[in-house]
Amino acid sequence: MSQDASPTVEQSRLAETPLQPFSPRLAPCLALHKAVSWLLVVLALTWMPLGESELLAWRVWLVAGAAGLGALGVALAWCEARRRAYALREHALVQRRGLLVQRLQALPLARLQHIETRSNPLERCFGLVRLACFTAGGRSADVVLEGLSPASADALKQQLLARLHANAEETSA
Repeated sequence: MSQDASPTVEQSRLAETPLQPFSPRLAPCLALHKAVSWLLVVLALTWMPLGESELLAWRVWLVAGAAGLGALGVALAWCEARRRAYALREHALVQRRGLLVQRLQALPLARLQHIETRSNPLERCFGLVRLACFTAGGRSADVVLEGLSPASADALKQQLLARLHANAEETSA
């Protein structure tokens, strides 16, 4: 009977492991990225050559609609970034993301093959780093943790590498 109770206790303990939020600088970083993207759309609609087209009369409404959608996109990006969280559990790396459609993604540590850190220029301006985790058989990263501070990304990477080496030693023994 003790064997049946053990997995239940383990599962409940892992389910209770709190998720850690990403850096608070992630929200303004993603919002600025979204704002620049929508600004390009608005500028394209503003300067689009229409000549004598019937759309010329609707240009103001097209630009206003695109600007409104852009503002909504920026607000949603900000809110979604504030809800993102992650946790390093005993046997998995877990990430929660999404606002309207929420996704909980778990990467079993036994499948982890490679870890790297990345950052684009905008992320570097905000002092943020991405941690990309790869498994065998894929070209792209299976889990990408965006919005980590460089110190927390390095600490998490070291923890993952230590567990990766421990798993490798267990399988070889």
